[in-house]
Amino acid sequence: MPALTLGVVSTYPPREDGIATYTRDVLHAVRAGPDRITAEVAAITDSEAFYAYPRQVRWEIEQGNPTSFADAGRALTRARVDVVSIQHEFGLFGIWGEPLIDYTAALLETVKTPVVTTLHTVLPQPRADIREAIRQLCERSAAVVVMVNLGTKILVEDYEIERAKLVMIPHGVPVVRRSETQHMKQALRLDGYTVICTFGLLSRGKGIEDAIRAMPAIVERHPDVLYLIMGETHPQVRQYEGESYRAELVALARELGISRHVRFLNQYLESRDLIRYLQATDVYITPYHDRNQITSGTLSYALGCGRAIVSTPYVYAGEALAEGRGLFAEFENPESIARCVNLYLENTAFRMETQERALEYGHTMAWPVVGTRYAEVFRRAARGEPTASEL
Repeated sequence: MPALTLGVVSTYPPREDGIATYTRDVLHAVRAGPDRITAEVAAITDSEAFYAYPRQVRWEIEQGNPTSFADAGRALTRARVDVVSIQHEFGLFGIWGEPLIDYTAALLETVKTPVVTTLHTVLPQPRADIREAIRQLCERSAAVVVMVNLGTKILVEDYEIERAKLVMIPHGVPVVRRSETQHMKQALRLDGYTVICTFGLLSRGKGIEDAIRAMPAIVERHPDVLYLIMGETHPQVRQYEGESYRAELVALARELGISRHVRFLNQYLESRDLIRYLQATDVYITPYHDRNQITSGTLSYALGCGRAIVSTPYVYAGEALAEGRGLFAEFENPESIARCVNLYLENTAFRMETQERALEYGHTMAWPVVGTRYAEVFRRAARGEPTASEL
């Protein structure tokens, strides 16, 4: 099989955001396969930031500068990459507002190479400017990847995108060995606790305040409960409002008299450490407020680790936790969250059954599987062959 060089436009570690981590993991999965694929990255860098990027990052794009996006397109074309992967999120490729300011067009005007786009946000019933921006991006793309089947439905019905271009590839999760929860609790000094956790970069809209407000009703029946809130404040949020959201959460726990049942782990966790904490978790919670959220790396990881999950029914969770793979709590409803958590904690057989279903589903999302599917999409795009409808 001939070698293939992939150009990538995305954020990239050590920048700390979910898309950067996702992109790194996709590339690792693709390169680990037998397809002889190498990658050269054009990393989107936030203003006034400096990152010690790895060697595969050949170019930097100044976020918020359309000229920089256009220059990156020219550089990728000159480098003669075989196909370009765009990891698209509105706030990275423009300015999220009304109207939308979109810099993707500047990139696409100068890239003369087949494009495969992964959409990290797909809004149903979009405004006209959002609809037009996504339509143009999809029309220029040889294939468009979404992470849930509903994303395909929305793109076809609300954006009138050609179905043959669309392919669903799940988020991707590490291959996790089954581990005894109690053993991992002892290793992390969590022995004696019933552990509930949420992880990810902190920002408003994550709904963590709802989970904290649920804690008194949980603690009343399970006084050994500890709620771990893992992750640092999102760097862009910290830039504008510092640690005010975290401070509000700490104050709320104190006000409710449950401070000793809530613990913050204020650091960015690498995958290995994150998995260890998930393996020590009894119940995982994603209480997000955004009904239209169509991806969630945190929820994917929890599924991959076979956790009992409580989530609000945002788009991604609605599909990922279907068929008994989790419990749904109502949006912004602490009482509903408490009922779901208590149901797991008071019915061990039910919790174990749900964990088994989650783990089985998680196996279909393992990175080696996802990497193989991405590699096939990239190769077909590079050869000018139909990419999506047959996968």
